[in-house]
Amino acid sequence: MAPPDPSPAPDADPMHAAMAVAAFAIGTLAGTRSSDTSQHIFRVQHYVKALVQRLADHPRFAAALTESYCRVLFQSAPLHDMGTIGIPDRILLKPAALTPAEYEIIKSHTTLARDAIERAELTLGYQAPLLQTVKELAYSHHEKWDGSGYPQGLSGEQIPLSARLMAIADVYDALISERVYRAGRPHDQAVAIIFQGRASHFDPDMVDVFIEIQDEFQAIALRFADSEQDMQRKMAYMANAIAEEVQF
Repeated sequence: MAPPDPSPAPDADPMHAAMAVAAFAIGTLAGTRSSDTSQHIFRVQHYVKALVQRLADHPRFAAALTESYCRVLFQSAPLHDMGTIGIPDRILLKPAALTPAEYEIIKSHTTLARDAIERAELTLGYQAPLLQTVKELAYSHHEKWDGSGYPQGLSGEQIPLSARLMAIADVYDALISERVYRAGRPHDQAVAIIFQGRASHFDPDMVDVFIEIQDEFQAIALRFADSEQDMQRKMAYMANAIAEEVQF
């Protein structure tokens, strides 16, 4: 069976296309408020795409990874960190170690996102598969296979499929990406760290597939690498945000 292509179809329904554009715009906005660049969105989208295409024939995942679900997942991926919009700059952009209290505030970005979508659904009386997937991604992508993650401490297959996929994509990208305050890790080190998290942080079958296609992840990272201009814009934003916090 040919693997599903989760990329938006050229003749996609206009409403779905509009939602995909809106999701990407909100994801980009969230990225401007964190240490990520806009390229992070492209990278995690395509990491997830690479994983689902290889997992489509896997007995544990084949039934769930339909073409329509994979397309919704691809469109939803930019919104996984939308809740960071609600985190103060002094905490979100802090270059030093967070205090326990600050870390609890950072963790609340998962709940902020889920609650915002649920309030909108209730107010407008509208629900859709895309919104359900966005809620799963935003709320649960920091859960861990062994139950040590947040916000609910879910374990194993209690964690939504979408969130388990995003966990690998997001952590890999966080490891390899340059930050204003630190250098990114080499690809081989990032792969080793993901493997060490097999059956503790990550779904073990997903890690096995990640190891098989690690070269695809590296190629995606290079294709959507941050430019010098990306980093300069991010440095300028962080400097301005921190300066404003100091003034107040």
